[in-house]
Amino acid sequence: MKIFEEIESEVQSYARSFPRVFNRAKGEFLYDEEGNQYLDFLAGAGTLNYGHNNEIFKPALIEYIQADGITHGLDMHTKAKGEFMESFNEKILKPRQLDYVMQFTGPTGTNAVEAAMKLARNVTGRENIIAFTNGFHGVSLGSLAATGNSHHRGAAGVSLGGVSRIPYDGYLGDEVDTTEYLDKVLSDTSSGIDHPAAVIVETVQGEGGINAASFEWLQSLEQVCRKHGILLIIDDIQAGCGRTGTYFSFEEAGIKPDIVTLSKSLGGYGLPFAVVLFKPEIDQWKPGEHNGTFRGNNFAFVTAKAAIDHYWSDDKFTAEIKKKGDYISQRLNKIVDQYGEGNFTTRGRGMFQGINCVSGELASKITKQCFQNNLIIETSGADDQVVKFLCPLVISEENLAKGIDIVEQAIKDVCASESEIPEDNDYFDTVYQQTA
Repeated sequence: MKIFEEIESEVQSYARSFPRVFNRAKGEFLYDEEGNQYLDFLAGAGTLNYGHNNEIFKPALIEYIQADGITHGLDMHTKAKGEFMESFNEKILKPRQLDYVMQFTGPTGTNAVEAAMKLARNVTGRENIIAFTNGFHGVSLGSLAATGNSHHRGAAGVSLGGVSRIPYDGYLGDEVDTTEYLDKVLSDTSSGIDHPAAVIVETVQGEGGINAASFEWLQSLEQVCRKHGILLIIDDIQAGCGRTGTYFSFEEAGIKPDIVTLSKSLGGYGLPFAVVLFKPEIDQWKPGEHNGTFRGNNFAFVTAKAAIDHYWSDDKFTAEIKKKGDYISQRLNKIVDQYGEGNFTTRGRGMFQGINCVSGELASKITKQCFQNNLIIETSGADDQVVKFLCPLVISEENLAKGIDIVEQAIKDVCASESEIPEDNDYFDTVYQQTA
């Protein structure tokens, strides 16, 4: 359609990678106007863990709309909201022995992060927040200050303060425990690091390149926070809601953060929805002190409840995710061993994994080749060097295998074309002239 070229802003990004007009979606598939079918390994950047137009959720949503259910209710009590909260409390929080209250923020992840950081500062009376290299927490100004990516930070137009950056797990090599460094600078009044209100961290850095922190590192980070009286915020916006295998990505590490942010797949159906969970003793907000017109999407309450009731009432779904995650690990390790020649590595855990191609140019060629073969998959990392797997958690085993087959063939084709370099002097003269 010409309208996109005529009046849509140049800020668009995914549309550049996948230049089609899509008009239908179901499960793990997207369809364009010409009827072409695409396997979706992007899934709304992690928003569609349960796939497109999930048949479990759709009837509940349609029934709610046809009954003239509340669409917009600010933060007033509604039946849909109460029923969601009951399901979340009984089937998510209590079984995990998590004692949290729930704050409904504006409907995006960055809204939840802003509220979490603001709450931590208000409760402690301190300004500084500790964030980590390659972290991504959103692009509104407070969240952006905690985000590492220079591409996003450079667009702010103002100074971004109130945050100190510390190396993430593995950033300085596997032999360096960066929580020891954090402990050291917090213990030294001359370190230049102001005593912080909180630490904010992703257990798996999605946009940062699928960097997965070890459970030992997360446990040590929690201990450092407790030692220095600092609140621990887990940003579970992309890694949560089952992406790593358990509902919260921090469960297997055995830690209990003070504050948790959720969004993306929380609503189940792709409807915008975000919350902040935190321990009751830090619920020190004054009424209306943090608000927003769209805090609490009643349509999303309906589908979020349906997701919890259907997928999280027992351990079956977790077992399915872990089985598929193991399969992804096996396939990616095999691909790296066969085609990597020491240049590619795998990273991540559960169904939140990727292939580090070292070069962003190489990763881009691979994802473009995948799209030509009807697979939608994107990159992440500081230089977009990681091919990032974000397929719906409900994907069939057959289509999961098919999607990875497409990635493997793309890697094989791209690696073959990269190695086909003429050895005559004319070729190198041409390259030199192009780069001079």
